[in-house]
Amino acid sequence: MRRIALPLLACALALVGCSAEKTSPSQEAGHRPLPAPTVSVARRPLPPVVHTDAVLPTVRGDFGKKPVITVPKADPTGKFVVTPALTGHGREVADHDIAVVNYSARAWKAGKDLPATFAGAGKPAHPVLFTVGTGAVLPALDQAVRGQSVGSRVLVVAPPPAAYGSSGNPALGVSPTETVVFAVDIVDAVPAKATVPGRQHGAGAGLPSVRADASSVSLDVPDAAPPRDLVVRGLVDGSGPRVRAGQTVVLRRAGAVWNSNRGEDDVALFDTSWTTGPTPVVVGRHNLVEGLDRALVGATVGSRLLVVVPPALGYGSQAQQGIPARSSLVFVVDVLAAN
Repeated sequence: MRRIALPLLACALALVGCSAEKTSPSQEAGHRPLPAPTVSVARRPLPPVVHTDAVLPTVRGDFGKKPVITVPKADPTGKFVVTPALTGHGREVADHDIAVVNYSARAWKAGKDLPATFAGAGKPAHPVLFTVGTGAVLPALDQAVRGQSVGSRVLVVAPPPAAYGSSGNPALGVSPTETVVFAVDIVDAVPAKATVPGRQHGAGAGLPSVRADASSVSLDVPDAAPPRDLVVRGLVDGSGPRVRAGQTVVLRRAGAVWNSNRGEDDVALFDTSWTTGPTPVVVGRHNLVEGLDRALVGATVGSRLLVVVPPALGYGSQAQQGIPARSSLVFVVDVLAAN
């Protein structure tokens, strides 16, 4: 898998379930530079996707550069069109992959451009990263990448149910009846079953042992008291760039409670994306328990880490579902990409 190190991305997915995240709506919104990826709460049934229409906009420009979208003078037909404008030669994007895209958008009836993620006027690009096929973003963006190849530019004509729904987007000046045209560049994709390459070595005496492959992960916790301080051990050495605070990092991870599993050969995991697929999170911005946040900033892309988090850098005196108060936590983390 090609390692990607792009500028700051939006954290387009709120991580849910019993996990290490400590997100709030205000924190999550603060990491989205653009409103376009957000999912509308008022949406009529999605029309079927078609690949052409009698009336189609045009898209001009090279892949990777901000395109020019031209809409016809005729009214849109209401069809939901997804069609490649340029066909790439990378891997095909599938559900539960993590897609990395740039896009431009134009309101058809209003005849105006909407915010874009492409670089311009001395500003870097701000690609959007999201989990495919999970409803994390607008249907227009989700359908733009599903089944398409990395390196493709995709034209999307999105009627209201596929764009901003029956509520529109007043902040962007998008009415509830507006059709939005997107030009989407598929920059990269992290496969749903991705794991870091390389030979794994042990964490050292007194620390948990790890077994992991593309489909499963397991931990053995020693029958001993957990370390008092934060412990970070590299199990697989990555060769990519170092992760910086504020970047969106794509992780596969699993977590367990040390004392609840002490001396057990196969521990009970409270958090595992080895089952659900990789997840994106902005690091260094309090979206994770503090110990895990600290461990990831400065880690190299392509690494597998064993992280033991003491209670003071975890959940402290607050019990969580399945996690007693004052628990030491053990995490195995694959750092798949940083953007």
